[in-house]
Amino acid sequence: MKAVPVPEIDGAYLFEPTPHADRRGFFSRTFDRDVVASVGIDPDGFVQDSLSRSRKGVIRGMHLRGGAGEAKLVRCSHGAIFDVVVDLRPDSPTYRNVKTFELSGDTQVSLYIPAGCAHGFQSLTDPSDVSYRIDRAHDPEEDITISYKDPELDISWPLSVTMVSDRDERAPSLGEALKPTR
Repeated sequence: MKAVPVPEIDGAYLFEPTPHADRRGFFSRTFDRDVVASVGIDPDGFVQDSLSRSRKGVIRGMHLRGGAGEAKLVRCSHGAIFDVVVDLRPDSPTYRNVKTFELSGDTQVSLYIPAGCAHGFQSLTDPSDVSYRIDRAHDPEEDITISYKDPELDISWPLSVTMVSDRDERAPSLGEALKPTR
């Protein structure tokens, strides 16, 4: 397994496994604490593992955590997704950059998303399973949702949107979502 920095999003990494394939299929290590630690990420800092399953065309996102934020290690374990990260850390050298990836069960590549970045994806297959390792317990009071169709983000989703949650459909624009509250 190797760690590959993502230049467009400061602090983001792709963790590319080395699958061992034979006539039965393949075996692949999807997490290696030493490789994760080698790029300055605390491998013991993850406190929650979650899984989502989505149908083709479904969009989940764009989601962000307020407060101290939330770092994630995301992997498509089955199927394929179009994954999107937006750097919303004002002090970051890649502030407001948008970067897209295709993650799939065929490659088992994991994407590390630093705290302070918004994240979302569209399922390219029916179904797609996405595994998340998250570094903080979920607190719904800190949830921030940004419209997946915000023209400022200008995300070119590859498929027609078949379904989104009510929360994602009603999400405000980037500017509205990030306005300070009084």
